[in-house]
Amino acid sequence: MKTTWALVADEAIARILEKPTGADLEPVEELTDPGAHAREGEMHNGPHGRRAGGNGGPSQATVSAGDSERHQHAQVFAARIAQRLAECHREKRFDALHVVAAPRLLGYLRKALNGEVSAAVIGTLDKDLVKESNADLTRRLFPPRRAAA
Repeated sequence: MKTTWALVADEAIARILEKPTGADLEPVEELTDPGAHAREGEMHNGPHGRRAGGNGGPSQATVSAGDSERHQHAQVFAARIAQRLAECHREKRFDALHVVAAPRLLGYLRKALNGEVSAAVIGTLDKDLVKESNADLTRRLFPPRRAAA
């Protein structure tokens, strides 16, 4: 019997869930990066940005002073998630994987997943659904099959 997991993540929380036959997704484990929300709060209280360009000409783009740091932390968290999934896959804890993640994190995860875990991915969704209930996630990722007419 094939074991299917779902990873639902944003840049602070990664929920790993398992899909039992005929039931809603159930929690397996959760990884957190508690500093992600703290860093975001610090960024909002700091400088609100600086003009991009800097070549003396007018610029319409604004670059947040904390964007590069936020990206780096998201990459580190994605690597941590990918490492944990690789460990679980080596232990044969899952055969197939759905990945649902906030768009930026999903990009970092795609780069961080090793070949074996990438091969186990059966679907991806670039949405931040980390706070969605297990029942709602189940309906979204495993819609009921319609009988042939």
